[in-house]
Amino acid sequence: MKDKLNTLNDRIQEAHLGGGEVRVQKQHAKGKLTARERVELLLDANSFEEIGMFVTHRTTDFGMEKEIYYGDGVITGYGTVSGRLVYVFAQDFTVFGGSLSETHAEKICKIMDMAMENGAPVIGLNDSGGARIQEGVRSLGGYADIFKRNVHASGVVPQISAIMGPCAGGAVYSPAMTDFTLMVENTSYMFVTGPNVVKTVTNEQVTAEELGGASTHSTKSGVTHLTAMHDVDCIQKIKKLLSYMPQNCEQKPFKKHYTVGDEERLKLKDIIPESANQPYDMRDVVEQIVDQDSFFEIHESYAENIIVGFSRIGGRSVGVVGNQPMSLAGCLDVDSSKKAARFVRFCDCFNIPLLVLVDVPGFLPGTDQEWNGIIVNGAKLLYAFSEATVPRVSLITRKAYGGAYDVMNSKHIGADMNYAWPSAEIAVMGAKGASEIIFRKEIAAAKNSEKKLAEKEKEYATKFAHPYRAAQRGFIDEVIDPKDTRVKLMKAFAMLENKVAKLPKKKHGNIPL
Repeated sequence: MKDKLNTLNDRIQEAHLGGGEVRVQKQHAKGKLTARERVELLLDANSFEEIGMFVTHRTTDFGMEKEIYYGDGVITGYGTVSGRLVYVFAQDFTVFGGSLSETHAEKICKIMDMAMENGAPVIGLNDSGGARIQEGVRSLGGYADIFKRNVHASGVVPQISAIMGPCAGGAVYSPAMTDFTLMVENTSYMFVTGPNVVKTVTNEQVTAEELGGASTHSTKSGVTHLTAMHDVDCIQKIKKLLSYMPQNCEQKPFKKHYTVGDEERLKLKDIIPESANQPYDMRDVVEQIVDQDSFFEIHESYAENIIVGFSRIGGRSVGVVGNQPMSLAGCLDVDSSKKAARFVRFCDCFNIPLLVLVDVPGFLPGTDQEWNGIIVNGAKLLYAFSEATVPRVSLITRKAYGGAYDVMNSKHIGADMNYAWPSAEIAVMGAKGASEIIFRKEIAAAKNSEKKLAEKEKEYATKFAHPYRAAQRGFIDEVIDPKDTRVKLMKAFAMLENKVAKLPKKKHGNIPL
């Protein structure tokens, strides 16, 4: 017992040595960091205060009374990141494989309760083999206690989960209920049932990495929002993520000092191709609009037909949602609708204004989309925008067709300011498709049907394929020169800074899940 206490004290002393961050960053080349090294790297120097340092498990079955480790496989406490209070837990895989016991869970629950009471983010560094089998239902009950707190903390304080090792079975549901999940490439995985069970039940041969690795969850399932090359990279991304968020739902995001200069962006004048069918990268528009090097993309490799991420405009933190013409022509589909809806709801929870960049030809057609519920999933994005009370500004760069025009933060569902470039086309559908329906009889009766279709297509485009009809009705607040976009947005978000909007009183809505 005395030897173990001395060892623990040595580790605590080592964690507080000067230059610890440099030492830890060098360590990553040798493999995974220890739990204490991860905490040390995440938090400001000498700011960590550990809670429950001497807690041990209570199990006496299966000879467990002989295996006593202080802390019981998880380091919990609080500290600061860039001077701001956060609560953190880091599972220690070197102690019983980081498995969750009754007391292990109690430690995590304690800091989650403190985070809600004191209004600060919770960061979980997950590296665990799962429930401690020797404790049976007590360990399962511990998971449920954590899950309940995840739900209660949702929308109250930001919750971030970093998967830095195994995370399997019931353990995966806690990260799934937090706001953002990060995974480390090649050293972390998440799945409900492992490769051996999959093989037994379905006869599929699959590795842990293929089944639930960082690449799989960042591209196919969308479970993880960000991936990192190694532990150090993962922790640096957590810090960056936190910089865009407030401490809790009662506060506004931190505003960085910004000195106004020449805010014209001449490159935006030439960003839209001459052909309406030619794609361009919406990220190029984002980079020209936001503060330099401030765009931090979320879910970059999942549902690539829409982009979401955090940025700053004039020092203000904003959430960016934009259709991506480079993928599926920017159409909305099942995955992109879910991806954007989740992001919109997070921003609304924590008072982060929304900038929506629109170039959407509609919802993606096809049996696959219909059978996988494009109706109910598209409605999630519509619901998320309609429910949001934060400042909401839209910019239509090119196409805004059909129901997708409504869904993408239109004036009709509560957007505060809607701008359009002269290149914007706002209509029920494209000129060709509309002409084929409206002028069907005339085209069929014409001697040269192709020529007649071209004439009618031009007629329809002249009447509808521009933003001015929408502007006449007040659906567009202003048609702006692309080079002036950043100036307009800076002024709009400054004007909306103190917006107050309240939803009808209710217990909660019933989003179409």
